Amino acid sequence: MKINLLPIGARFEYEGQIYTKTGPITAAAEKGGQRMIPRHAVLRPVDGCPLPPPDTVGSKLDEKSVLEAFEAYHAIALRLTEGLGKAELELARARFLATLAG
Repeated sequence: MKINLLPIGARFEYEGQIYTKTGPITAAAEKGGQRMIPRHAVLRPVDGCPLPPPDTVGSKLDEKSVLEAFEAYHAIALRLTEGLGKAELELARARFLATLAG
């Protein structure tokens, strides 16, 4: 677990010592003293601190919407090229759709 996923006041183990998170990247050692915890550090929660839920807020793309947007873009690109490069655009379209299909 990373420091940014822990709430202030959460206890965790890092490099064999127990700390309490006091700020975004700072913690107080159980034995005294403050320490900066690197954002890349892997921490182990203690006291049964639950792991945060997986990030479900992220953007999910709808396949139909993506394809509709791409086809609208492709139609404009074909119109703007006035036939010049039409074969290349159609090939690029085919490659794009094949990549999406997996």
